[in-house]
Amino acid sequence: MVAFVDSRVPGRSAGREVTVSKALQSTIEAAFRRQVQNDRNVKNAYLLVESAKRDVELRVAEGVTGETPANLGQPIHMTSVGKLFTATVIGLLHDAGELSFDAPIATYLDDELMRGLHVFRGRDLSDQIQVRHLLNQSSGLADDFWPLLQRMRDDPSLELTPREAVLWGKEHLSPKARPGQRHHYTDTNYHLLGLIVEQVTGAPFHMALHERIFSPLGMDSAYMQGYSRPAVDSDQPVADLYVDGVNYAGDTRFSRLDYAGGGVTAKLDDYLRFMQALVEHRLVTQGTLERMLDDDHRSLPGMRYGYATWKVVTVPLLMPALYNCWGCVGVTGAFMFFHPGTGSYLIGSFGDDAYRSKALRFMLSKLLRPLAKGR
Repeated sequence: MVAFVDSRVPGRSAGREVTVSKALQSTIEAAFRRQVQNDRNVKNAYLLVESAKRDVELRVAEGVTGETPANLGQPIHMTSVGKLFTATVIGLLHDAGELSFDAPIATYLDDELMRGLHVFRGRDLSDQIQVRHLLNQSSGLADDFWPLLQRMRDDPSLELTPREAVLWGKEHLSPKARPGQRHHYTDTNYHLLGLIVEQVTGAPFHMALHERIFSPLGMDSAYMQGYSRPAVDSDQPVADLYVDGVNYAGDTRFSRLDYAGGGVTAKLDDYLRFMQALVEHRLVTQGTLERMLDDDHRSLPGMRYGYATWKVVTVPLLMPALYNCWGCVGVTGAFMFFHPGTGSYLIGSFGDDAYRSKALRFMLSKLLRPLAKGR
């Protein structure tokens, strides 16, 4: 394995506190390296940890991308982590009075999309779906992404727009629940949100990302894979991205289908710029961020899902309060979280869907636990 590391301690504390922060940083770095080096599934992996309270600043790249040593200059496509960018764009439009979380989606989508979109047990409930139901994954709609990705594997010539994906889903898939009834995770919801953004702004979805998030925050490496280019091109290859053993890095069919469900690609530090701005209310207002976090549904044991936000919540004897944090995950072992208790940002990717669950467990046990305990 080839490794790159950039470890910086600001040095605001003296003596023993600096020694403790260095030891903590070394512990986290060593755990990450071991995890990558001991797993043949992982070709390249990346980690950023910043903690104001623990005085930790760590950036690590491990492995190789083709023949290029993994490094911090590489753009990383973090799949569904991009959903939080989509939810934030919707939040910005909400704050500007251009749309409402509580409005029926029929307010913004045309008849072709809406007609028969949600027929559940013989009843057309399409007009009951609100924007908030798409955001917190409670519309009840079925997922169009994975069935269509399989079709693309079977037919290399097949390429679909997000709109065509939704229309295909209407014809071939059945809703799983009534709108607002329960959490059911699907990219269909975020395809529809991207189309709503396009209708409200009158421009392609990727332009909303660049104009409302990337450019204002100086995210010069950020772009939407398959749709746009960064403000400053990288001379490094996009990090490998494996799903079911297939490397989709740079595959425009994959990324164009991913769309508003996870097409954002950027260097680690630009993901940090986004999360810091979101946490500090420099994007959406405090009230909107609180709603993004709190208008949620139970998703997994110890987790609740808001507007593209996975919240780790307290579960007696299972998940203590010290783990409480929020953020977003991607199927390829990507994560982007904030831990309020220590002011910590945890951002990384293992680049392989074998880590769709393991990455979160690693983050909680090997990153968050030592940060929360200070050792």
